[in-house]
Amino acid sequence: MPRPCKRRRICALPGCRRFGVLDGSLKKQPPVIMTLDEFETIRLIDLEGLSQQQSAEQMDVARATVQAIYAEARKKLAICLIQGRELRIEGGEYLLCDGSNQNCRCCHCCKKQ
Repeated sequence: MPRPCKRRRICALPGCRRFGVLDGSLKKQPPVIMTLDEFETIRLIDLEGLSQQQSAEQMDVARATVQAIYAEARKKLAICLIQGRELRIEGGEYLLCDGSNQNCRCCHCCKKQ
């Protein structure tokens, strides 16, 4: 029996959870579903400029886990950009940050300091 998936800590829910082609010129294809933990790795690594190790500490998972999540998230973004498919951000195994993580740099934790 496989080990249960550890829930990843994320700092905030995305403001917009659906992205896609504005014109209807492309054939209707199923949307690409990005989980909230995949979204969080993109935010931390690409937007915040954190290393995979720093991101892993903030998300409370192993660095190898962040590396795998990040690779899957980038693949999904590439599919959306190249094939013009809709992207939806939803689901996943996650916990919203409550401000108790010492490694966190989110707005909840920064306000406490």
